[in-house]
Amino acid sequence: MSKLGFIGLGIMGAPMAGHLIKAGHQVFLTTRSQVPAELTAAGGVACASAQEVAERADIIFMMLPDTPDVAKVLFGDKGLVRGLSAGKTVVDMSSISPIDTKTFAKKVNALGADYLDAPVSGGEVGAKAASLTIMVGGPEAAFERVKPLLELMGKNITLVGANGDGQTCKVANQIIVALNIAAVGEALLFASKAGADPAKVRQALMGGFASSRILEVHGERMIKRTFNPGFRIKLHQKDLGLAMQGARELGLALPQTAGAAQLMQVCAANGLAELDHSALVKALELMGNHAVAAD
Repeated sequence: MSKLGFIGLGIMGAPMAGHLIKAGHQVFLTTRSQVPAELTAAGGVACASAQEVAERADIIFMMLPDTPDVAKVLFGDKGLVRGLSAGKTVVDMSSISPIDTKTFAKKVNALGADYLDAPVSGGEVGAKAASLTIMVGGPEAAFERVKPLLELMGKNITLVGANGDGQTCKVANQIIVALNIAAVGEALLFASKAGADPAKVRQALMGGFASSRILEVHGERMIKRTFNPGFRIKLHQKDLGLAMQGARELGLALPQTAGAAQLMQVCAANGLAELDHSALVKALELMGNHAVAAD
């Protein structure tokens, strides 16, 4: 049994921490609000701060919304580094800036501790099913030590490279997902406006070369109008912001990514930022004055 820590118990973090507890590990927990009662009932230990978690655990996982949140948990008042000591490992499973991740890793390494960036893909469904894809950046020895724990939360686990490379991989993932959502939204909107049944069009496309996980899951959401969040538009906006920031620094043009980011901004401007990112189709519907299906 390992002594583990988990910081950030939201839609994703709570079920992920739950898998670690279920596997028999002692897990010390803290979050911005209150530690979920189901986790403490299962054996998790609620702590008052990130510092306390780091003092009591050997491997500490973080699952937080954005780069400033990670910085605050790491280096703020009663932050994680205040309880960190040599030989411990910090695993950040948030989706944040690759550049800042490299800085965070150096500061943690200076204390004699290891740092892995291990962002995930798969959303709430993957977190609950322990089927997340996990993209890892950091030293191989630390990765091999933590990998059995990652396997309790995900299935496709890859050491991509050094610190920051896991986050770079996640940004690439979010570019692909956003563009696929936009493509599915445009296709279903076109079909609906032309008078075809979008549900039957989607069914037909699922058997051809246009088939994709996005068409399967988010295409169904667009037709059934089930936009309760698995992954919120505002979080995907943040990820595409990281992509555009990186593109500027690298001297790249990412025109399709910029277009998808603008569609999400249309949604946010219309009060839809808390909806699932499949609701990006609503931006297309507003511009086309036509809905794929009735709400």
